[in-house]
Amino acid sequence: MLDHMKQGDRFGMALFDDVSYLAKPLTPVESTDMEAIKGHILEIETSGGTNMEAGYTRGTELFEQVTGADPEEYENRIIFLTDAMPNTGDTSERSLLGMVESNAASRVYTTFIGIGVDFNTTLIDALAKVRGSNYYSVHNEQEFKTRMDEEFEYMVTPLVFDLELNFSSEGYAIDAVYGSPEADQSTGVLMRVNTLFPSESEGGQTKGGIILLKLKRTGGPTKIELAASYKNRSGEGFTTRVSLDYDAELDVAPNTGIQKAILLSRYVRLMKEWIAFERQDIIVDPNLSEWEQNSTPLTVSEVYRTKMQTFLTAYKAEADRIGDSTLDREADILETLIAWNPQDQ
Repeated sequence: MLDHMKQGDRFGMALFDDVSYLAKPLTPVESTDMEAIKGHILEIETSGGTNMEAGYTRGTELFEQVTGADPEEYENRIIFLTDAMPNTGDTSERSLLGMVESNAASRVYTTFIGIGVDFNTTLIDALAKVRGSNYYSVHNEQEFKTRMDEEFEYMVTPLVFDLELNFSSEGYAIDAVYGSPEADQSTGVLMRVNTLFPSESEGGQTKGGIILLKLKRTGGPTKIELAASYKNRSGEGFTTRVSLDYDAELDVAPNTGIQKAILLSRYVRLMKEWIAFERQDIIVDPNLSEWEQNSTPLTVSEVYRTKMQTFLTAYKAEADRIGDSTLDREADILETLIAWNPQDQ
């Protein structure tokens, strides 16, 4: 990440365990021995608890010397590395959220990097909804390096703010929305994104996502209208509208991208049901903080082993029709779970 810092940029670092420490003041790159900083970072070792409040407060204090910077020229951002399981200090969501919101109002934005398979997305998902904020999770060294190096610019450069996608139709009602946790079926809001960041392009194509709608016919005209509204970095608002006639008699998804999305949504639903089933009898350790999570042995009950096997057969057949090799990853996971033996742990 440090190699992406340019002349005129500033870098500082705070560390925290039970308390926080100033590792480096926010200093111009041109007056900093960046190679020495890399060495110091590699010497950091774990200790103590997880006082996110203290760490975030210390990081915020570093920006006191650079207030008033032109937001069109400079991006002020805290990159916060954590497993998001605070167990000391003020661990309340309201306190942490308040700090992130206060910084955002001063145009100091936050990127959370979730570390490890026990990363608590529940807490960070709430914090990352603040304007200018985002989060990513990394599970291994290569993912971490890719995020902090090759995808650094995408991670720290907001594209638009307050993006909202709306659906309206006299002839159809929304029965379900897949791929958008912020959807509100009653109002027709399909997606709300406080901050949209650019995505990496590869081979002339851009990584992205898809939102699937399950519609039910209500009578009336078949016209559907989609409206996307957003604000740029200067606060100017824009709205784009698209109208179309939807053929409700269409039996097959019109392209492989949509077929892939439908297949993966079914896979995700099965995985969520399995996880909820296996964890229903887990007793939470009373000694853990609000955000700490129990780690439990991997189990696959026979009822879900059978369900996975049935789904896997259908999954492979559909994946073959789609012809996308990236779908092999989910098939491999299913095969591993089906064959899982607790004695292998």
